[in-house]
Amino acid sequence: MKKIFPLILLFGLGNSAYADWQDYLPEAKLKSSDTSTLNAGAGLTQKLAHFNGEWVNPYGIAYAKLGAFVNGDHEFGGQVGFRYPVVLNGTDKNGFYVGVYGGSLKSKKVDNGDKVQYGAGVDLSYVLLNKERISTFSVGMGAGSELHDRNGNMIEETRPQIQFAYTLSVGL
Repeated sequence: MKKIFPLILLFGLGNSAYADWQDYLPEAKLKSSDTSTLNAGAGLTQKLAHFNGEWVNPYGIAYAKLGAFVNGDHEFGGQVGFRYPVVLNGTDKNGFYVGVYGGSLKSKKVDNGDKVQYGAGVDLSYVLLNKERISTFSVGMGAGSELHDRNGNMIEETRPQIQFAYTLSVGL
């Protein structure tokens, strides 16, 4: 009994914890019949021109962006994020989505080259979503890492910065 009691206790607590978490999970608002699960496209996020992939699941839209900055030495950059539907309207799943993102925020000239500032933030998006395409307009607020030159002088400090983005993707 001494050896099996911890195992029984573990299973009991595990089932109790799972049941308690069920109440806090978000509501699934998207159905697989309403949208294409995988989408690919392109867009512009601040000065980052990118290709993007999007995965539509019942809880929202996960995405990854990969591209290059259109200023300076055209440094590579990317972002990942997730958007959750808050207010949907119409017959399609158009509406306002709230999300989080992280990755490359901007490129800045430092010591005869460019450095990329990395950071994270939150955004509010309006998404036009149906079976054929996803079109997203978003405004985000984030903060990035500090950038220093080789002498240790601060070139870019950590402070809130606004981010505008537009993407257009088609279903695969």
